[in-house]
Order: sequence, then structure tokens, then C-alpha cells
Amino acid sequence: MAESKAVRRYDPERRQRIIDAAIRVVGAKGIAGLSHRTVAAEADVPLGSTTYHFKTLDDLMVAALRQSNEGFAKVVREHGGALADPAADLAAELARLTGEWLDGDRTGVELEYELYLAALRRPALRPVAAEWCEEVTELIARRTDRVTARATVALIDGICLQVLLTGGAYDEAYAQEMLARVIEGPAGA
Repeated sequence: MAESKAVRRYDPERRQRIIDAAIRVVGAKGIAGLSHRTVAAEADVPLGSTTYHFKTLDDLMVAALRQSNEGFAKVVREHGGALADPAADLAAELARLTGEWLDGDRTGVELEYELYLAALRRPALRPVAAEWCEEVTELIARRTDRVTARATVALIDGICLQVLLTGGAYDEAYAQEMLARVIEGPAGA
């Protein structure tokens, strides 16, 4: 009788497919629905593949957060040329870019925040959650001081959370006015 040997299939994209599946699972079921088993089923891979590539659920969540974290920072990098222009209105440009991000893939924005907020309960996610804040802070700090840049990022983050949590519409004029107050100081000061 011939001995049957399991053939190991070379699959260089498997790790990425697992990360993509984790993002889809969180998008559909929330953080509570994320497990190695649900991700394996979504990625159509054996359960052992998910645990091979990601020993813990936190490792998988870090990879998913790192990938989804690209949202706003990516929009700023790709379309924020005016941020570097000293003649451009920084508050107006940031308000426009925030609106562009929120008007894009809303599910992706919600997913990014869901993974971002998961860091409250999962310390392993905190450094990754902070990465996008740092990247955007660095981009804004090219036009202002670092403290103001950090406050600006916090304001953008707060405005985005309010829009997402209330289901309200993004008010670009309001965002621009508030950003100008942080960047330039209160009117008449």
C-alpha cells in the first residue's frame, strides 16, 4: 500500500489573505466575532494556518490594525501636498482631507476606528494604534509646532468619532473653523 503524504502547498499570499479575512470578519461581526476559527473560515484556509502565521489573536489583530491604519494617514500623504505649502490654509486643507476620508469607504473608516479602540482593552494593540497619530502629527508638524500638531490630530480624531458615533454628516465648515482655532489660536487673541 502506498503511503500517503500530505503535500505542503506553497502559498506566499496566505498570510495576507488571513489578514484581509480578519478585517472582513471585524467589519461584519465586530471585534467580538474575531477568532482564529472565524478568520480561517473566511480566508478558506486550515485553522492551523491562522495559528501558524499569528500565534495569538492579538498578533492577528495587530496585523489587521496595522493594515487598516493606513486610512487617514494615506489620504494625507497622497493628497496633502498643500500641507507642505506655507501659502496654503492648513485648517482648510485638513478639513477637506478629513471630509474626503470620511466620504470614502465609510465601512473602512468604521473598521479602522473599531480596531483602534480595541487597543483600550488589548495593550498589544496600543503601539500600532498610536502609529497613525504619530504619522499624521509628523506631517502636520512640518507646518506648525509639534504640540499644535498633536492637538490638531486629537481634534480631527474627535470630530471623526463624533460623526461615526452619531451617524451625523461631516460639517467641513465647522471642522475648518475648529482646526483654525487650534492651529492659529482663538479669534481675536
